[in-house]
Amino acid sequence: MIFKGLYDWTMRCAAHPHAERYLVGVSIIESIFFPVPTALMVAPMAVARPDHAVRIALIATVTSVLGGLFGYALGYYAIAAVEPVIESAGYWDKYMTAQDWFSRWGFWAVVVAGFSPIPFKLFTISAGALSMSIPPFLLAALIGRAGHFFLVSLSMAWAGPRLEPVVRKYIEWLGWATVAALAVYILVKMNQG
Repeated sequence: MIFKGLYDWTMRCAAHPHAERYLVGVSIIESIFFPVPTALMVAPMAVARPDHAVRIALIATVTSVLGGLFGYALGYYAIAAVEPVIESAGYWDKYMTAQDWFSRWGFWAVVVAGFSPIPFKLFTISAGALSMSIPPFLLAALIGRAGHFFLVSLSMAWAGPRLEPVVRKYIEWLGWATVAALAVYILVKMNQG
């Protein structure tokens, strides 16, 4: 029962008295380089503490935008050093997509980035690399990230406690289905390259 133990651990961490501190750290570094999306922490925290859903979303939003400023600075001051890291981490195609979105939509690319499957960090770095003005960058990041985190947090606070018994019952099946889907995705990507 690998996934049941992991699920129980995640729910304990989400209800931990210091969970909000961990959320601050994850939110900041996810906007710079961390590969794990902040929403994976927001969702179980909102399920564990539905009465704090707004607070959880607000913390994630503000700290994600602050982290975005660091990502912006990396793009602005050190893009030559950052691009090889992006490429070696396997994000080059997504980075090029972020660049393309910026050339087409500018401000709105950052707003949409809050909801897109492309990691937000690539947009923060791209915004800096393309010298986007900081006030519109901050406004766009705030709108996009707030929309994303409030949607996740409030929907999980509303539906999560009702769904939690079902998820707990089928967590092993869900976990192994996710592993199988990831394996298929990796095989498809390997065969394309």
